[in-house]
Amino acid sequence: MQLAKNKKGMRDYELLENFIAGVVLTGYEVKALRDKQVNFEGSHITILDGEAYAMSITIGRYQHQSQKDTDPSRPRKLLLNKKELLKLQKELSQKGKTAIPTAFILRNNMVKLEIAIVRGLKKHEKKSVEKDKQMKKELERYKKGILQPTIA
Repeated sequence: MQLAKNKKGMRDYELLENFIAGVVLTGYEVKALRDKQVNFEGSHITILDGEAYAMSITIGRYQHQSQKDTDPSRPRKLLLNKKELLKLQKELSQKGKTAIPTAFILRNNMVKLEIAIVRGLKKHEKKSVEKDKQMKKELERYKKGILQPTIA
């Protein structure tokens, strides 16, 4: 089950490869995630001292939380096995590639973070992708009979 999705990240980048990692969270953060109080703006994955961290993911304050002095955008440790961590490190060392979180998912009552190795799209690439999506949507509407073709 998907708890939250990084829609802007999917639009601004070309996805190259996906990983699923466990995340070290506190109890109130899990409850806030279930309430969809998450913001992925400016978030990315970095490797510090041989461990992967999700940076700048803002998880809002849970309304019934008793702790007042918590940092909503603290770095969160990702749980990856050694093979995945080495692969991630190798990909991030290449020029033009970065890693971003794409979604929080719930698997077997455990919160996981879906991360992707991505390459940034240029402005003209974004426009062509948007145009293709619009054409596909219009084609589907023609097929369903919702939209009638206009003769020019």
